[in-house]
Amino acid sequence: MKGDQFRCMVMAILLVLTGCKNADKKGDQPVSPDNIYFDYQVTGAEGDDNLTIKLQYREEDEEGDGLAFGEPGKVEVDGQRILADSSRMSGYFYELQKPGADFAGPHFILFTSSTGKEYREEFNFQPITLLTPIGDTVRRDELVLEFEGLGPDDQIRLLLTDTSFINDGINRMEKILDGRLVISREDLETIGTGPVQLELIREYERGVKNRTDAGGRLQITYSLKREFFLKD
Repeated sequence: MKGDQFRCMVMAILLVLTGCKNADKKGDQPVSPDNIYFDYQVTGAEGDDNLTIKLQYREEDEEGDGLAFGEPGKVEVDGQRILADSSRMSGYFYELQKPGADFAGPHFILFTSSTGKEYREEFNFQPITLLTPIGDTVRRDELVLEFEGLGPDDQIRLLLTDTSFINDGINRMEKILDGRLVISREDLETIGTGPVQLELIREYERGVKNRTDAGGRLQITYSLKREFFLKD
């Protein structure tokens, strides 16, 4: 092997080793325990076998870098420990997939900081069910949708789009009254005749209750999708 080639190979190995060392050090960077922001997301969809629980611990606020923690630090969901992962876009995170069909009900997240302090967050996951059957073809008239699994204060994001690209369709939050959502004829008049996509998303967000001074948020999202042909 020529001298220049050998030197290049040695430099490449050193760069790889240095990069790994820096990555390890980043996970144990000295961050004040009171400056850790909790960012919890639970995402599910009708028809998907699994839902995703993504937990991030950020420096200072919701825009901060994702952190990972060495012993005794750890992250658990319902007693199951999750190991840290990372990506170029989001930094360090803790992610777990669970069967959606079995996940309804109460759950807890337990975060143990590098100092050994525990933060337990309890939440309830409730999927929603659309009780109203929607046929392949829908007339341009009032459409009443009935749901199961929604509380009295829940809201639904209504997304209704066609394939004409003439308008932006409908994208708004709707208050659910007595488990019902009414899409008016006037709403459907804004949608072009032809194939239509309907998406209904329950978006729930609240502050994390057991947290550091930096705060935190818990987001739970569950979506339903339907397709039909809209005609006059």
